[in-house]
Amino acid sequence: MMEKIDRPIRVLVAKPGLDGHDRGAKIIARALRDAGMEVIYTGLRQTPEQIVNAAIQEDADCIAASILSGAHNTLLPKISQLLAENDAEDILFVGGGVIPDSDIPLLKESGVAEIFTPGTPTNVTIDFIRNNINR
Repeated sequence: MMEKIDRPIRVLVAKPGLDGHDRGAKIIARALRDAGMEVIYTGLRQTPEQIVNAAIQEDADCIAASILSGAHNTLLPKISQLLAENDAEDILFVGGGVIPDSDIPLLKESGVAEIFTPGTPTNVTIDFIRNNINR
């Protein structure tokens, strides 16, 4: 029988790459916190390596990467690859930001569980994380 973990869901909110805009990340971080989740915000300009290392060190249940720079097809698959290399594929990995619909299937194939584009209600993201974390 699986033992239920009695602690809030821990979400690492990350801004990979040279993206200097964090308004969306801060909005989602606040929404996750208000939903009862524990949020760790890494700040701007994080490398995929820094993000994955922080998620492992913080015992995160989920990484939520916000990206607006256009480098999503490089940075998000790299995060997925590093999760696999570090035996941390149990960490749910979602992304969001200005990502063209045509790029989403490739990102999902690379290991991103879901992509949330601008205008997605925060409760949709919250529900997805709650329903898909591995605990």
